[in-house]
Amino acid sequence: MASRAFTSIAVVIAVVWTTPTLGLLLSSFRPEEEIKTTGWWTVFGTPHLTLDNYGEVLSGGNRSGRLAEYFVNSVVITLPSVLFPLVLAFFAAYALAWIDFRGRDALVVGIFALQVVPLQMALVPLLRLFSQGWLFLPAWDVTGPARFGQVWFAHTVFALPFSVFLLHNFLAGLPRDLIEAARVDGASHGTLLLRIVLPLARPALVSFAIIQFIWVWNDLLVALTLSGGTAATAPMTVRLASLAGTYGNEWQRLTAGAFVAAFVPLLVFFSLRRHFARGLLAGSVKG
Repeated sequence: MASRAFTSIAVVIAVVWTTPTLGLLLSSFRPEEEIKTTGWWTVFGTPHLTLDNYGEVLSGGNRSGRLAEYFVNSVVITLPSVLFPLVLAFFAAYALAWIDFRGRDALVVGIFALQVVPLQMALVPLLRLFSQGWLFLPAWDVTGPARFGQVWFAHTVFALPFSVFLLHNFLAGLPRDLIEAARVDGASHGTLLLRIVLPLARPALVSFAIIQFIWVWNDLLVALTLSGGTAATAPMTVRLASLAGTYGNEWQRLTAGAFVAAFVPLLVFFSLRRHFARGLLAGSVKG
């Protein structure tokens, strides 16, 4: 009886949670006149659907449209912003978990503490770093495609504390007997990383990759601050912020643009979701 009650509550919560998304999806296919005069639920009584909203957003002649011009920028920004912290955090987490050196525990605590630093506090120092140079870094060219490097650097720096902490927790939980047995057999750190640790840590790596991908793809603050906001470097989120028009009444563009921007993260999540359910040590040792 209790399980049925919990199931019913879960179904109700799921329906309530997804209803606004359903309304947004239906609105994206409705004509402009109907969106501005009637509620989305009226589509069930008088269904008038059109693809004009998506056509206008993707390749329309209006400057408020042409979201497709920013799609490539989002891909160029997101992929390196996922790969860079993933690779760096994997090596750092392995070192913190399986290499003994002085101050290791203090370093882990310090990395964990960095997660409480608000992203907004670092934007002004980053802008100063890019424009004037700092320590070993020269002043960066802040115009044109060089802005991609700034955004990659910012997203990598902001993601490293969480990614190192997350992967460290996974790697530190690996069976010590397995690692020690490989060391006795003469395995180097490179062999341990590639042949033993990497396959076992795949669920953790994929989990972080999905989280980072969705975060970067949906980011507006860093992109708006560091990319410049032009069609040459700005991602889709910057264009989405202006799709509603000067007076905020172009809802048909905003609804269609929202689902165009959400398509890729949804595709990535549903393609890799099976890795969440895999056991961290499935098949690694015989029991």
